Amino acid sequence: QVQLVESGGGSVQVGGSLTLSCAASGYSGSTYCMGWFRQTPGKTRDAVASIDRDNVTFYLDSVRGRFTISKDDAKNTLYLHMSGLKPEDTAMYYCTTAPYEWAGYCWYREYDKYRDHWGQGTQVTVSS
Repeated sequence: QVQLVESGGGSVQVGGSLTLSCAASGYSGSTYCMGWFRQTPGKTRDAVASIDRDNVTFYLDSVRGRFTISKDDAKNTLYLHMSGLKPEDTAMYYCTTAPYEWAGYCWYREYDKYRDHWGQGTQVTVSS
């Protein structure tokens, strides 16, 4: 059974940095893509970044250049390093995975049905 556990969220001021982690277990990470999504109350869960085993990445335009997704296959851990944080980055952040190699399966909304494993989320709050 695939399990994903996020950590690293917290409260920071505008311009601050945080690094989120997602520890994965129960699968062979090298054959899966992984991604970060975020959600605020009353809104849909939106893709923030995704990555595959070839380090192909996708980024939300509003975070490109500020956020960096990476992974440690030996530790089965996904990371999201966030810098230059803005109030609009405030959200619950979730990691997910899909049993396909291409990062697009952890990005495009049309592949939602393949992302059947999610963590419990970690809250990020950015205050001015």
